[in-house]
Amino acid sequence: MLVLGDAHAVEPDRRRALRSAYEASGAATALQLGDLMYYDLPVPTWFIAGNNEDLDVIEALRAGEHPPGTENANLLASTTVDLEGVRFAGLSGNFAPTQYHKSRANLHGDRRRHFVRDDVDAAKRLEDVDVLLSHEAPNGLLQYEHYDPGCDQVDDILDALDPDLCLVGHHHEHLEMTYGDTRVVGLDAAWRSYYDLDTSNLTLERFETPDA
Repeated sequence: MLVLGDAHAVEPDRRRALRSAYEASGAATALQLGDLMYYDLPVPTWFIAGNNEDLDVIEALRAGEHPPGTENANLLASTTVDLEGVRFAGLSGNFAPTQYHKSRANLHGDRRRHFVRDDVDAAKRLEDVDVLLSHEAPNGLLQYEHYDPGCDQVDDILDALDPDLCLVGHHHEHLEMTYGDTRVVGLDAAWRSYYDLDTSNLTLERFETPDA
């Protein structure tokens, strides 16, 4: 199964790189970790929304609609999907302390990019999750000059679900750690790397994205 980090595919060169990763992989299904920004995809793809998206498209997908230009794009938003014998869950959006305690109905404009408490609570109630997809990282995955950009809410979801694997986007850097019994992998950007997930044992292999 193809796994992709942030794509930012609204830009033509990034869109070509995204297509190149799909073509090089040859996989029949894919996962993507947010900041996709292009939703007409060559194979069925389950993705989480990042902080950079066409938010009108994301809201339509949240509502179960598939507007034009969303071929094969399937949003995971505190929901699960079973693929190849593995249950995947996804938390869409990023954290903003000023928006977190609002209802989703009260998020407007660009603020729709955030997750809220209800999203996190719904994710924590999911069952039998093998792999969690999150745009935000748990604490401990990376450090920025004495600042850990990890997210307590992602920690809480990991504590509740105890998945075998957590895949993280947002930071455009390949990173690995263990959180409790969960292996956590931060993914490189899709224009540099793509990954193959072996669903029989949840191991990842990383490849260089070829020039488009």
